[in-house]
Amino acid sequence: MKIYFVRHGIAQERIAGEDNPERALTPKGIAKTHQVAQKLKQVENCCNLIITSPYVRAKQTAEILYEHKIAPKIEERNYLMPDGDIQPWLHSLQNSSYSKDDKLILVGHQPDLGNWAETLIWGKSAKKITLKKAGIIGINIFDIYNPLGNGEIFLLISPKWLLTTIDS
Repeated sequence: MKIYFVRHGIAQERIAGEDNPERALTPKGIAKTHQVAQKLKQVENCCNLIITSPYVRAKQTAEILYEHKIAPKIEERNYLMPDGDIQPWLHSLQNSSYSKDDKLILVGHQPDLGNWAETLIWGKSAKKITLKKAGIIGINIFDIYNPLGNGEIFLLISPKWLLTTIDS
């Protein structure tokens, strides 16, 4: 199974000490996220589902991916909110009807997505992988019933590199 972790695009400025769930993508964030979605569509024709944090900036990012027909459906899940716990997602994955050939996109926040990727790859997080805004991490999961430490990273890319190198 392929899992694509996508961090939300560039959002409005954060007020010190607050994490406002209503912060929206900026015009620049929207434009860059559209460009990233176009490139992802070239790499991965179609995924089964986009799962997103309920925060506005993540939902907007998921909607942009959906507009580019990367997946036929979006679902919101609280476990993808900032400081989200990977265990509810793992539980839902293990109790799903997904197969090894399926592909999911999870749209959320940093550092959570980087930490979740590390957990799938190495079985625990060392808090070393940083996912830039509108960046993508691709993980192959070889056993969805025992995914911790059984994943392989196949993609870790920032939107800046993606947009400059592929367009050249």
